[in-house]
Amino acid sequence: MLVVALTGGIGAGKSTVAQCFAELGALVIDADQLARMVIERGTDGFAEVLLRFGDEVILNGDIDRKKLAEIVFSDASARADLEAIIHPRVQAIFAEAVAELDHDDILIYEIPLLAETNAAEKFDYVITVESDLELRKERLLKRGLYISQIEKRIAAQASPESREALADTVFYNNSDEDSLLRQVENLWESVLLPQSLG
Repeated sequence: MLVVALTGGIGAGKSTVAQCFAELGALVIDADQLARMVIERGTDGFAEVLLRFGDEVILNGDIDRKKLAEIVFSDASARADLEAIIHPRVQAIFAEAVAELDHDDILIYEIPLLAETNAAEKFDYVITVESDLELRKERLLKRGLYISQIEKRIAAQASPESREALADTVFYNNSDEDSLLRQVENLWESVLLPQSLG
């Protein structure tokens, strides 16, 4: 089996790459999705977020993710507090998933904060998706984020250089989607499949 970290800057194209891996037959887990799950209403993570951030982050009984994002992307200590609530819970779910893998499975773990959490050594293989800053900003504007939100989120992430330093493979996503998907398919056939069977 092979446990692969898939990282990259916001707006670089990680989700497109993850989807392509899923279509090729990989198991794909999204750390952001797990992060949402562990603070859903009724969880102890939800209770801790409420305790730390108060009622202002609650909307109709659920966590107002937009409001929470505004707070944590404007305040590094608030972000550290939120990560201390979320990360251990996410890591526990991920460890369970790895424990259940079959010997020939390939698990792709979409993890935006790989460099920031010093987690690269937990993986057999590391991929980062990188893209020119202006292109990333364009994509994020199309997703409905404001330029101020985009700049705060990019500033909160590790640099492209630090992600690339950890990576076994870098996918560059500065062209069309087809050329990105070709990079994914080539790696799958030439590296990941043979490694998982070896």
